Amino acid sequence: MRYRRVAWLGAVALLTVGPARAFDGWHLESATVIEGKASGWDYVAYDAGTRHVFIGHRKEGLQVFDPVAGKVVKVIDGTPADSSNGATLMPELDLGLSNNEDGTVTPFALSTLAARPPVKLADELDTSHYDPVTRRVVVNTAAGADGTELVVLQAPSLEVVGKVKVPTRKAEGGDADGKGGLLLAAQDTNKLLRVDTRTLEVAATWDTPGCGRPTGVAADQADGRVFVSCRGDDRTRPSLVVLDAATGRTLYAGEIGGGTDSVVYDAGLRRVFTANGVNANLSVFEQVDADTYRPLEALGTRAGVRTVAMDHDAKKIYAVAAEGSADYSKKILTAVSPYYANTFFPNTFTVLTYSR
Repeated sequence: MRYRRVAWLGAVALLTVGPARAFDGWHLESATVIEGKASGWDYVAYDAGTRHVFIGHRKEGLQVFDPVAGKVVKVIDGTPADSSNGATLMPELDLGLSNNEDGTVTPFALSTLAARPPVKLADELDTSHYDPVTRRVVVNTAAGADGTELVVLQAPSLEVVGKVKVPTRKAEGGDADGKGGLLLAAQDTNKLLRVDTRTLEVAATWDTPGCGRPTGVAADQADGRVFVSCRGDDRTRPSLVVLDAATGRTLYAGEIGGGTDSVVYDAGLRRVFTANGVNANLSVFEQVDADTYRPLEALGTRAGVRTVAMDHDAKKIYAVAAEGSADYSKKILTAVSPYYANTFFPNTFTVLTYSR
């Protein structure tokens, strides 16, 4: 029997439709353990040209994983000491950046994996975002009391061309809109910002009704849509929301698992994926058309699978996780979960490959 349950969140309806009218059957294709110490991790990136997966394994460095060989083929020089949080890739420039927790970025060639000396930008930083239209890199540095200063670099020289002060202390995921703008999640204020990478100004600020603590961002440039994965708060459940990239109007909200940190869009499949590390699932949505979306499935993954990257040609999704525990004698990131792991065990770090 079909049913529809509607829960109003501000001006947006959160819809659950069952049973689903389609099913892809995403599943775990392989799990490859990487030997090493017990370091944390964050972002994952994939380069189609070299078919390499780049893993920000913090004190283990920026690890380059070859999914065909099933092994790490390189650790980018200097990144273990600088604590890599992940990579930003610029394939048309044969350039990658390791975003390091010590406030540096380490440039390297995608073709040879040879690194250049790191560039110091701040006391600490989280990640960066590339806009191919202006060939500029926007770097999320650590927040101050009155907001976050984004440092903007011109690629490939990496010359600092300016800074943008944004009114958020939790600048999170971002993606280029294809028009010279960076769409950036402001997690603490429940807003989406459009940063003009030419003028270095905040060109638009949009509320995200139905979305508590926006975190991951992916753009559908062809249809002018923005997908935001949201961790939820005391008023809203964790959710995927879809916005109009021209007006910021929220078009759809659908429930996902807890602990999301990234969202991926595949234009060929017309699928949207959110990685949800606390509830250990991958939520899959179908894009019926630019304004119509529906949930297809929620694949069980592993605790900590919160960031993913996709090979859009082979239709494979890459993620990482490790066996971990919440040690209550140490600081726990309770904003994510009171059970959020803060201790990981050696030789349990695993690269996970999902496919249909």
